[in-house]
Amino acid sequence: MNRKQFLLLLVLLVVLGGAGLLLQKNRDTAANTGEQGAGQKLLGEKFPVNDVAHIVVKHGTNELNLVKKDDRWRVRERSDYSANYSSIGDFLLKAAELKVVQADEIGASDLGRLELAAGTATNSGTIVELKDKDDKTMKSITLGKKHVRKSAQMSQFGDEGFPDGRYVLAGSDTHHALLISDPLTTLEPKPEQWLKKDFFKVERPKAITVTFPEATNSWKLTRDTESGEWKLADAKPTEKLDATKVSGVTSPFASPSLNDVALSTAKPEEFGLDHPTTVVVETFDDYTYTVNIGKKVGEDYSLSLTVSANFPKERTPAKDEKPEDKDKADKAFKDRQKTLEDKLKEAKNFEQWIYLVPAWNIDPVLKQRKDLFEEKKEEAKPGAPADAGAPPTIPGLPPLK
Repeated sequence: MNRKQFLLLLVLLVVLGGAGLLLQKNRDTAANTGEQGAGQKLLGEKFPVNDVAHIVVKHGTNELNLVKKDDRWRVRERSDYSANYSSIGDFLLKAAELKVVQADEIGASDLGRLELAAGTATNSGTIVELKDKDDKTMKSITLGKKHVRKSAQMSQFGDEGFPDGRYVLAGSDTHHALLISDPLTTLEPKPEQWLKKDFFKVERPKAITVTFPEATNSWKLTRDTESGEWKLADAKPTEKLDATKVSGVTSPFASPSLNDVALSTAKPEEFGLDHPTTVVVETFDDYTYTVNIGKKVGEDYSLSLTVSANFPKERTPAKDEKPEDKDKADKAFKDRQKTLEDKLKEAKNFEQWIYLVPAWNIDPVLKQRKDLFEEKKEEAKPGAPADAGAPPTIPGLPPLK
């Protein structure tokens, strides 16, 4: 081999080596960014869903952080209040299975049109980052414009169609717009939408006391048994309860929900909770719920609460209890005590927050004392005819009609 042939061979090896490195780099980039072709999964095959411990959603100046702490998902923008695990789990499982239905090569000028631009402009995309327990980014995608399918049958009536997909960017790849078959409409940086809405729950009430800032509006209802009749404490002789009106106030907070949670730095006076209406509910299970209701914020009431309990320490044996029944009864008592204590512990977790609660949860119990009574019938005035509107009668003749 002469010198010329050797140089040509050397150049050829360099070219082939460079091409190989470029190909490998492209493959690495595709693997790191998740860039996939049509039919492939957006996040890659076998994405480790269980390793995700932090989800970041950013759009414009808004940001949402869902963080896993102490084996529980929390919303950082709400001072680590509990997040809705079902919503997070559903999203992660869905994201892991999302497939690309179309991949298009695009230029910089297309990013705005597809709402995939960077920054805070109106045509910017929504950035979603999935991170592990060490806060290292596992995958990152940018959500852009929703793909809309129009109905041929309804187009003549101005139907704008319905979203059936969305354009996304995978990782740092801004040259390929990927179309996925799910619009991911719920994936927004709105903390209140990701809160766990399950709340404290009052069961088996036996006494309800509502204390208004204006004392004359206050009242207390009690009953001796669960099937017993509700009675008004300190009732005056002229005060008669209306059973229909009372039935609307005797199940307070049976299934409440919340719309939002104030930051832990919020002060009670900001929500009118320094001069609240207070609702105290005592139950047959020996719980006492003290609920403070503040002013309205939009369509919601502000609310805070404390919970206490006074469980019996020992079981009272039944009359003529047989020895063979004692162990069974003792075990049932012990199991029930544990259930009640667990419920108390869970309920006390809600004490450190101020909540915004839909008005329909609160309005029924905010009836004033006067609104619980039967309406008084007007008595006829002395000397007035029994029926002033009746037609006159003439002796010997039939009544006029």
